[in-house]
Amino acid sequence: MSHPRAIGPQATLPPAGLPGLDPALSRLVSVDGVLADAGATRLWHVLDTGDALAERGIEPRGTIVAVHGNPTWSYLWRALVNASLARADAGATPWRVVAVDQLEMGFSERTPLRRTLAQRIADLDALVTELGIRGPIVTIGHDWGGPVSLGWAVENRDRLAAVIALNTAVHHPDGAELPFALRVATARGMLAAGTTGTTAFLDVTLALADLDPAVRAAFRAPYATIARRRGIGGFVADIPATPAHESTPALHRMSAGLRELEVPALLLRGPKDPVFGEDHLDDLTERLPHADVHRFEGAGHLLAEERPYADVVLDWLDEKVPDAAPAPARTRRASSRKRPAPTGRLWDALDARRDDDDTAVIDMTTSRGDGPLNVSWRQLSTRVDELAAGLDAFGVRAGDRVSLLVQPGPTLTAALYACLRIGAVVVVADRGLGIRGLSRAVRGAVPDVVIGEVAGLAAARALGWPGRRISAAALPAASSRALGVEASLSDLPRAGRGRPLPAPPAADADAAVLFTSGSTGPAKGVVYTHAQLSALRDTLAAHFGVTADTGLVTGFAPFALLGPALGTRSATPDMDVSAPRTLTAAAVAAAVRASDARIVFLSPAAVANVVATAGGLTDADRAALSRVETFLSTGAPVGIDLLRRAQALMPNAVAHTPYGMTECLLVADVTLPEIEAAAGDRGVCVGRPLGTGEVRIAPLDELGRSSDDTTTEPRVTGEIVISAPHLKRGYFRLHLTDREARRGLGERWHRTGDVGHLDAEGRLWVEGRLPHVITTAEGPVTPVGIEQDVETVAAVQRAAAVGVGPAGRQVVVAVVETGARRPGLASPELTEAVRAATAQRLAAVLVVPTLPTDIRHNSKIDRTRVSAWAERVLAGEKPSAP
Repeated sequence: MSHPRAIGPQATLPPAGLPGLDPALSRLVSVDGVLADAGATRLWHVLDTGDALAERGIEPRGTIVAVHGNPTWSYLWRALVNASLARADAGATPWRVVAVDQLEMGFSERTPLRRTLAQRIADLDALVTELGIRGPIVTIGHDWGGPVSLGWAVENRDRLAAVIALNTAVHHPDGAELPFALRVATARGMLAAGTTGTTAFLDVTLALADLDPAVRAAFRAPYATIARRRGIGGFVADIPATPAHESTPALHRMSAGLRELEVPALLLRGPKDPVFGEDHLDDLTERLPHADVHRFEGAGHLLAEERPYADVVLDWLDEKVPDAAPAPARTRRASSRKRPAPTGRLWDALDARRDDDDTAVIDMTTSRGDGPLNVSWRQLSTRVDELAAGLDAFGVRAGDRVSLLVQPGPTLTAALYACLRIGAVVVVADRGLGIRGLSRAVRGAVPDVVIGEVAGLAAARALGWPGRRISAAALPAASSRALGVEASLSDLPRAGRGRPLPAPPAADADAAVLFTSGSTGPAKGVVYTHAQLSALRDTLAAHFGVTADTGLVTGFAPFALLGPALGTRSATPDMDVSAPRTLTAAAVAAAVRASDARIVFLSPAAVANVVATAGGLTDADRAALSRVETFLSTGAPVGIDLLRRAQALMPNAVAHTPYGMTECLLVADVTLPEIEAAAGDRGVCVGRPLGTGEVRIAPLDELGRSSDDTTTEPRVTGEIVISAPHLKRGYFRLHLTDREARRGLGERWHRTGDVGHLDAEGRLWVEGRLPHVITTAEGPVTPVGIEQDVETVAAVQRAAAVGVGPAGRQVVVAVVETGARRPGLASPELTEAVRAATAQRLAAVLVVPTLPTDIRHNSKIDRTRVSAWAERVLAGEKPSAP
């Protein structure tokens, strides 16, 4: 066939000198037209590593076909092209990469045809056929290249090995508005002017990432004239925004076909995307439930320009396409000891006591007569069943995510157990994350329903959080309309009256997404199954001897909801649970007195303020506290002096400091007498593993990196790795974080990010966080032992030991909190005293009025922030608060 008469710019090779692009990989391919383009021959520009691999004598495992969106071109995939060749040269699994410029785009031919989605899918198939690509084939697409690549994948399953998508969408609900950016671009009078007549659409897209000017110019290179930009306008015009649009049927065929794809799938997303939102990702995961998903926090629409995605993709292919990966080197893995499966369901005790009029939950913030509000087991059980039926009537189904923005107390307890009962997945992110962190967490979890108090619902409305809205309390009609509230919790029982409850969820079904504190990076959603929550209940009950008569006071949010699961009454003290330092000794005593509790749970920051406010206790308060038998402080390390002072307020209690984290709320436990008896080791002793849990150590290398090997040998410092029946299932849409957390280990193991060692008695000692290890020329140094030494100096209230300088040659700097009004270098006298207190050589001693801590616990020192501040000060910058 011959080319028809040229009517516009024709295909050409890109200009030389574009950053990151090897001109030798560019080629022009002549392809016979198909469908509406039949009878023509079209010239495509592609980046193709096939010849480069052949010149090296390397046979590729398969081909990655990469499809760009609008208004980019194959240049978007240069990192994947380059990384694939570099890895092939290094002996890793070789993949051929073919990155196309779609017709009308990039440096491919411009034609008079308006290309629909169906046409573009057929065009891509014609190119793949012309290039002789047989299989296995992996497709990867971005933006509107997503539907094109996935559309080809659905129609060519026999050759398909895997599918990958970055920031895309495959379905547009009937009647739903387009994202704002696309509504502007497609508006009448704006389409031609904004996409073709000017470079506005191109400019706005490229402004979505912080691009080097030369890279920005490279993206603009194919679109210098109006004639070369017609494809940009055509792509926007082809967005199937209505059922009547000519591309809607093809989009529906493709999106429906995804449900039948069984090949591995990887979905990568930059959440700061004004075009494709979390609802689009949610839709994709619903169609590809087996997909691995990773959200790169802080990245946006042009994810490929903002994060090192190429190695992620190639590593994933090594893992997921079995024949692709070379045999891994053998490492000694942590054992995977078979453990008894947890029995029963989290609400079994609630069901067993449904006819019991004894107290189940006490709300210390609400008064009824002369005392706090008491809710009986009968009332709570009835309320849970009513809300469960009402939520089912409201349309909440098993697997739906429900964000709970309600303060701990009877209302939250009932709502949480009602959600669990019908198989909904509860999303718990507290206000301790701060408004930005809370918003990021809730939006990232993409809740189907938000149940909240007025403040939470107002934030949801103002910040655009997804999900239908239910108010905790009945609201005036005007307020409900303003907040987008469809019902209140008091409405639900009426809606569900007489409605049978659905079948309870399976033990391995997801039950909860609990967000981490965000003290070591953006808060992560930790996913628990029903079996894992039941295992947590069983471990807690067995280790601490919880019975129906025990009673709990829980001033620590993660445990505030476990009372009903344990079958014992519980009370949350009058406090702001998102600010633990608001808890007073009198409030604890009042909660103990009201609940006749024998166990008290507190966070370390709460303990500090309880001790500080002990002077306000009455004789009746002290008498109540004397009846406490077990005192626990968990969430962060607790100093022995603080433990002693807390126990002095509860003189008949055994003080415990369990070690755990959001990913595994109980790992190990130690008592105050055991701490006092343990001596000679550096760090904080947190005791032995609980129940059937296991702890091992992954030793550190000279740069502070943890090994894939693990050991239980005493006094080997390394990353703490754990396993337990109540260990999380994984992280929510953080595939890479999941993979790193179990790197080199079995499936049910977790790298904690903490460093420490085991002693000769099998007790675990925590020495700090892995990112805070100081890599000196003499080897890695952990901070906690140094800080303990420095804090023995009378003038020092708290200390942080941090590293300054390049990795492998860092020096140790002590930053101390002394109450000084101005930060800076310590006085000679204080410097001498601090240096005398520790055997570790210190390069400098700096003072600050207050060391920065995390929001939720108010106790974990932000050593990364302190280290950066210390480096600036020692470089001569005028000291300011860190």
